[in-house]
Amino acid sequence: MKLSTDRIIDAGMATFAEVGYQGLSMRRVAERLDVHAGSLYYHVRNKDALLRLMADRIAQQAYDAGSAALAALPEEAGWRARIEAQVLTLRESIRRHPGGPLLLADSPSMLSPGALSLMERLLETLRDAGVPGEHRVIVADTLLSHVTGFVLQEQSRSPGPAVDRQDVTDLHERFPMTTAEASRHDQDEKFIRSVRLLCSAAQTTIAPGSPRP
Repeated sequence: MKLSTDRIIDAGMATFAEVGYQGLSMRRVAERLDVHAGSLYYHVRNKDALLRLMADRIAQQAYDAGSAALAALPEEAGWRARIEAQVLTLRESIRRHPGGPLLLADSPSMLSPGALSLMERLLETLRDAGVPGEHRVIVADTLLSHVTGFVLQEQSRSPGPAVDRQDVTDLHERFPMTTAEASRHDQDEKFIRSVRLLCSAAQTTIAPGSPRP
């Protein structure tokens, strides 16, 4: 197959999923594509440029998914529903990519158009809701950071060492509230409830008479 930027991004994401940021190199990407490393530079300038393209692809997929979710909302949907539509699709989009949250977390500093589009739309939603300008960036950044952190934890989970029954009993006795809360909600419910709490915090900054929730 003819070498292209899209194929290089595909190979870069597959390599990143296996070896992470530190292990990613243009040489490894070239080996995956069975080409000489020098041939990559006709399409992608260097590793940083490749990371930017990878982050941009994930962010653009999330943006497109968010656009579809927003379009499906009823016309009377309030700003909270519009926020939920954006962050739920963002979570689903980056979950599909091992290492996705790490790439997305770095994407604003890479000036990824896709990531900046996600931020811009969140800011517009918060502006239309009546969140004051001094708080908008903080709220939007907190929401995006929460999504990437939540997915990072989800992707980092792996089976731990076996724990015997006595250890479990001891832990329940020592930390009764923590162990009780840990099993109360599944991940999906935890996520949506946490987003709604963040929206409730944002609501406190909105002056009376602004758009309804």
